[in-house]
Amino acid sequence: MAGAGLLTRQDSRKFFENLSGAGKSIAVLTSGGDAQGMNGAVRAVVRMGIYVGAKVYFIHEGYQGMVDGGNNIKEATWESVSSMLQVGGTVIGSARCKEFRSREGRLKAAHNLVKRSINNLCVIGGDGSLTGANLFREEWSGLLDELLKKGRSDR
Repeated sequence: MAGAGLLTRQDSRKFFENLSGAGKSIAVLTSGGDAQGMNGAVRAVVRMGIYVGAKVYFIHEGYQGMVDGGNNIKEATWESVSSMLQVGGTVIGSARCKEFRSREGRLKAAHNLVKRSINNLCVIGGDGSLTGANLFREEWSGLLDELLKKGRSDR
């Protein structure tokens, strides 16, 4: 049964060569309690994003940082993730965010992503974190419409 459903090394090279992040951007945040592997996941997102040509951002302090914006959202570089694997916790921080639970909070978060042209989000966390990410995804087009109506698209 060799090769049944498995990628060969050559197939995986072709897969990665055909990925393109040109013109795209991705932000990565960690949310909820610290867990093993969070820094490794952050590093993988940053390095793969850069490898495929995307602009990659850190969102410091989880959903709170996304709602607050400003210096909480910073561009990541290959070097900025060089020494994080051996560090415990999450080097970009994590915080609970009551404000993100409201539509107005999610609207602020959407505004902070849109004004930086961030069009992809990677949330690293547990069930609650991913529930929040899914709600944000479901509301995304409505949030963008609302920002446009309010003249806050910043594009």
